[in-house]
Amino acid sequence: MKHAVGLNSGTDALWLVFLALGIKPGDEIITTANTFFATAEAIWIARAKAVFVDCDPKTSNIDPARIEAAITPRTRAIVPVHLYGLCVDMKAVSEIARKHKLFVVEDDAQAIDGHGADWKQGQLSDAVCTSFIIQKNLGTFGDGGAVVTNRDDIDATVRRLRNHGSTVRSVHSMGYNSRLDDLHAAILGVKLRHITRWTDRRREIARRYSRGLEGTSFKLPYEPPGYRHVFHLYVIETPRRDALEKHLLEQGVDVKLHYPIAIHQQEGYPWGQLADARPNVPNCERNAAQCLSLPMFPELTDAEVDYTIEKCVEWDRKNR
Repeated sequence: MKHAVGLNSGTDALWLVFLALGIKPGDEIITTANTFFATAEAIWIARAKAVFVDCDPKTSNIDPARIEAAITPRTRAIVPVHLYGLCVDMKAVSEIARKHKLFVVEDDAQAIDGHGADWKQGQLSDAVCTSFIIQKNLGTFGDGGAVVTNRDDIDATVRRLRNHGSTVRSVHSMGYNSRLDDLHAAILGVKLRHITRWTDRRREIARRYSRGLEGTSFKLPYEPPGYRHVFHLYVIETPRRDALEKHLLEQGVDVKLHYPIAIHQQEGYPWGQLADARPNVPNCERNAAQCLSLPMFPELTDAEVDYTIEKCVEWDRKNR
């Protein structure tokens, strides 16, 4: 793509793009509730209203078929989140956005190196926002983020906002302090050369998990034909998630929860003028209540993956 602007976090990447797009207080931005809190938080920092649309139960991503019903005269943008490393159906999202003259900002914090069947990230949106926090597929040794865009105006505005409103030394308008540190940029420059190889290994691990867990009662990750799922996370779902989590932890398998509380169920969910009522998003709530992330990183050995599979199957046979 044409421009990449390094920032101090993925949260700031979203927020500064919203400012660059002219999002005003009271404007509405459509997104999903089963993602990391920062997606909605960036909307609220911009003093806009997050409007939550339910997810597709098959992919766990925002369901494009439900987006149009959430559009109002105050809607300005759609923020599809490429959850767990699987891209949203951006063709469907962009078609809706064009029809209603809305901006599209991709939250790519979990999906670097992923793509759709015949399109890549950024081709069908105004900007892509990503995170480089250490646990991401492409992570630095701390915090970091970036805005990637083909729009000159977004690039120019974000560059100014990230540096105290300055593009010329000692000349300032108004902005913030959100630069990507040189040290983190250097680390990312080295790691970037390896991201495709690391993604390929993640995909190998995911295939091994899926083969080994086939026939169990768990809902397994889905990858649409032609898509490149980068498996930032390998997430299974089960109604007895907490019991399975306990079993696996006791067996030495370091499982995690991503994300066990949907955004609108969080204590920080703002009421009053920013949120009128709890949204009707049963699929998001079910995903939050049932999701469990199995170990996933490129350095996992086949033996470690097989051990995790063995312990999952062992529990399933006893509890299904």
